[in-house]
Amino acid sequence: MKTMTLDEIKNKYYGEVGTLERTRIENELEALRIGIQIREAREKQSMTQSQLAERVDKKRTFISKVENDGGNITLKTLFDIVERGLGGKLNIQIQV
Repeated sequence: MKTMTLDEIKNKYYGEVGTLERTRIENELEALRIGIQIREAREKQSMTQSQLAERVDKKRTFISKVENDGGNITLKTLFDIVERGLGGKLNIQIQV
């Protein structure tokens, strides 16, 4: 049995970098990572989802969705959650 690198496994099961399927999966993973970061920052401040939701004029269920799967949120909403809701600073990096 041949040992495969992580990149070879990803290419085999999710497609080569740049393909539609691989891009979709990588975007979903990034959304999940952002949701986890939001949850961790909220919990570090001993804040409930309801308290965060109130600070950003959203429903608790919306915050839950964002934390659990990244949700499909606008950049403005992400800024509101991080900066207004959590008192943090959102940094965005563009790579080409």
